[in-house]
Amino acid sequence: MTASFSFPRPDGCPDPQTKIFERDALRRWRNQLPRPLVFTNGVFDLLHTGHVHYLYAARQLGAALLVAINTDASARRLGKGPERPLNRQADRAYVLAGLACVDAVTFFDEDTPVALIDELRPDIYVKGGDYDMETLEETRLVRSWGGHSLALPFQSGYSTTQLVRRIEAGRSAADPS
Repeated sequence: MTASFSFPRPDGCPDPQTKIFERDALRRWRNQLPRPLVFTNGVFDLLHTGHVHYLYAARQLGAALLVAINTDASARRLGKGPERPLNRQADRAYVLAGLACVDAVTFFDEDTPVALIDELRPDIYVKGGDYDMETLEETRLVRSWGGHSLALPFQSGYSTTQLVRRIEAGRSAADPS
């Protein structure tokens, strides 16, 4: 006799697609976004442990975490290589939206998210610890309305660029060399 077991769908586990918003929709709902709103941005091409630690820590700072990802065109302009991003923007957004600590995902096509930040006026802007927050235009902008900007500790040993290089060299990500 075979026993059957099924996991119940947990409450609060929305379809990731419902957490992905076009920029116009977010602009319309700006005043309804939970506050304090935490904002971060990046390419998030190959999601790894360092990203998850970072996003979880960012979410702990406020009532909601909004992640803005570079569109494919914007990501290519960052100069990480002609093959980047490896994953399309829709796929990168879906993976991020699948994380419980991420409340909403949107896109920006500019080189920086300054215009989007100005539109949404988050309370807290965060980046990874490898950024000098005092040099970023985003920091000056968020502080102009009384918001905060901070760098979260960087998880050493985790880098999408390094992971891509290891794969291209035929080495396992688990290989310490």
